[in-house]
Amino acid sequence: MFEVRLFIDDAPIVEIGTGLLARTLPRSMWTHEAHLAACTWLIRDRPDINIEQELPAIISAYNEAVGGVNDDTHGYHETITQVYVRAVKAHLEEVGRDVPLYETVNALLLSERGERDFPLKFYSKNLLFSVDARRTFMAPDRAGLGNI
Repeated sequence: MFEVRLFIDDAPIVEIGTGLLARTLPRSMWTHEAHLAACTWLIRDRPDINIEQELPAIISAYNEAVGGVNDDTHGYHETITQVYVRAVKAHLEEVGRDVPLYETVNALLLSERGERDFPLKFYSKNLLFSVDARRTFMAPDRAGLGNI
């Protein structure tokens, strides 16, 4: 079990998001919480970025810039990313955009949608961790995504 690391204000979230885009975020800071924080910031505060289309290249380029790879077993994972994008969008619809960013992210992290194993509510391990699911978005095999 992992302890959720919450944010105390907006600054570290913006730092994570801008560091991801600039490919300067230290690899050690690219945690589960950072993934969701960056996704929330991008969706909420960067409407110039088409998140579903551009996030794959953003994350892949970041991974390579910090010495990682994007192959059949490591790096960017399309299905997991797109599930969390849907989850963040649904969360933002519920919370609204008038709440401080850090409160929005913290509420997401403490919710079911923010859990590390959230995609497994919809996918079997075999499908979710397959090469196909890493490379392309796969429809769930356990439950429909609906309004996530």
